[in-house]
Amino acid sequence: MIALKNIIKKYTTKNGPLTAVDNVNLTINQSEIFGIIGYSGAGKSTLIRLLNGLEQPTEGEVIVNDLKFSHIKGKELREARQKVSMIFQHFNLLWSRTVAENIAFPLEIAGMSKVEREQRVQELITLVGLEGREQAYPSQLSGGQKQRVGIARALANNPQVLLCDEATSALDPETTDNILDLLVDINERLGLTIILITHEMHVIQKICHRVAVMEQGRVVEMGDVLEVFQKPQAPITKRFVSQLTGTEDTNAIFQNVKEHYPTGKLVKLVFVGERTEEPVISQLVKQFDVSVSVVHGNISQTKSGPYGTLVVHIDGASENIKKALQFLHQVDVQTEVISYAN
Repeated sequence: MIALKNIIKKYTTKNGPLTAVDNVNLTINQSEIFGIIGYSGAGKSTLIRLLNGLEQPTEGEVIVNDLKFSHIKGKELREARQKVSMIFQHFNLLWSRTVAENIAFPLEIAGMSKVEREQRVQELITLVGLEGREQAYPSQLSGGQKQRVGIARALANNPQVLLCDEATSALDPETTDNILDLLVDINERLGLTIILITHEMHVIQKICHRVAVMEQGRVVEMGDVLEVFQKPQAPITKRFVSQLTGTEDTNAIFQNVKEHYPTGKLVKLVFVGERTEEPVISQLVKQFDVSVSVVHGNISQTKSGPYGTLVVHIDGASENIKKALQFLHQVDVQTEVISYAN
């Protein structure tokens, strides 16, 4: 559906050349929700502008809907971009137009008749849950309602790809979840391919099928969201995951445990799928004569199923601890000994 091949994007600045995107290769499947995450300056926004043809790569190919966006211009590019729509962090609504008029705007540009426009606008208002707000102006709407207008407007011309550039960053947590649920519903109803640009791991965890992690213009890690959560490889990915699971303060936790428990091991456990609901800890205590103290725990829900992390202190005879860890491996619970507590 979408492919970026050996993409390099350079800019000329007063301080010399700047490489914003550095040799990126991505394939995004039709109808999937694909996340691109990174901190400010990682190259995310440049990448999304390459995907909708607002920027051309310095090197490489951008292929969307079997068209080489990196090699077409003029009318052909304008027509191709009608199938790639975008929603923004700050909504970009026309403040002098009502909800219905904002949604109708791209249809007017496309030359659709008034009767067809009104019918299409009503369909979209129903789709995004704005019934009764058709004649309201943006100043009369909440942040979540404004973003719903932005989504409806982006869907007006029946695009095949929806690009979301930090689309929930300006919203509170509850409204963010509501907008993310709406995007999932749209993805499932319309079969739309959605690409999310974000710096929030919660957004990736909640709705994305796959994720690419960017740093300094490069994709440093990519894979299914659940796999990335289970086994983050790049240091920046580990930071994102630890912030979401609440284990970023492991060192402080360890120092506290060391003071109170001078023996044993501090272990991080990772549970996936049905394992998150099984009484593994009680089995350890009963079968191996060890004591287990829970230091920290968290369960997150991803598109591919639940994912749980648990930091525990296991104490007892050395042989019993060894057998307990072997048991965890046997039942497919990933373990990482953070450190000996002594």
